[in-house]
Amino acid sequence: MQKIFVNKKIELANTLPSEFYTYEKFYNLSKEKIFLKSWQWIESNEINKKNKIIIPINILEDLINEPVILLKDNNNIKCYSNVCTHRGNILVEKECKLKKIVCNYHGRRFNLNGEFEFMPEFESVKNFPSSNDNLKNLPLINWHGLFFVGINPHFELSPILKQIEKRISFLALNELKINNDLSRDYFVNSHWAIYCDNFLEGFHVPYIHKGLNEVLDYNNYKTEIYKNFNLQIGFSKNKDQCFQFPKNHRDYGKKIAAFYYWIFPNIMLNIYPWGISLNVVCPINKSKTKVLFRSYVLDNSKLNNGASEDLNKVELEDENIVENVQKGINSSFYNSGRFSVEREKGVHHFHCLISQFINLK
Repeated sequence: MQKIFVNKKIELANTLPSEFYTYEKFYNLSKEKIFLKSWQWIESNEINKKNKIIIPINILEDLINEPVILLKDNNNIKCYSNVCTHRGNILVEKECKLKKIVCNYHGRRFNLNGEFEFMPEFESVKNFPSSNDNLKNLPLINWHGLFFVGINPHFELSPILKQIEKRISFLALNELKINNDLSRDYFVNSHWAIYCDNFLEGFHVPYIHKGLNEVLDYNNYKTEIYKNFNLQIGFSKNKDQCFQFPKNHRDYGKKIAAFYYWIFPNIMLNIYPWGISLNVVCPINKSKTKVLFRSYVLDNSKLNNGASEDLNKVELEDENIVENVQKGINSSFYNSGRFSVEREKGVHHFHCLISQFINLK
């Protein structure tokens, strides 16, 4: 199979070839090489509200469709595979009270640590049980009530979240609360990576987002690149629409309206003075994507102001342009383009990571 190569020097690099977005083989390879080796956010509202429960979840059900369970016992939360180690039956089909995990197919039983406990009619089986008969325990991170799970992660998420938290530690993150009225799902007729490409640069803001451009100071828009994640900083033209930084903060005195964090490959944490807008890009097929918007609010009085004044309008503007790109990228006359060194550092970073992960052996 043809390899994907993106020059690490942005001034020499070409963007990803159109085949990455249009060929089914690369879409399928992304599942294996990128998404199965990354961290994914999982919906956790019920697990935060209740205790002594087991909740079944399918991770990225349109792409990976990996069945897992969240198990909560006295505020101790774990994540296990939801597949019986005997014949692959789904163990838990709906939310239930905490108890032994028993397969309804042949009666195999697991304790609440995911360990094999009992199996009928297996007395004559040699070298049984082994560690392979336990449920897979998946790494789970609870970050202020937001849950991230790794199936077979190729990088550590904790250092990334710690670095983000260090930048925004002046916010009362432990008081984040989901606002369902401001949370919704969007369906976009484009490849998942085209949507991410658009998110990762402010280059298009003056052309696509006229209203947002009235708020943001485009000339001071900044992108910072880190290992497996990056940050775009939206500076404001109006100091009343900005964060109020403490004097010892590195950004004290700066007119910053938003921190736009992106974690490879598909998680966005948009930090505003009112709280966090979490966006998760979920591939459906190579030309359709679902984007989850979840709003976690700290200060209702700061909603609908500044860079976050009309997120729905901004989203629809973004959808319109990425759907146009989806149409154009199928053209026989387009293969790849070049990067703006000044404005597309985030996109280049994304394409380099895709190249790195796709070419993993």
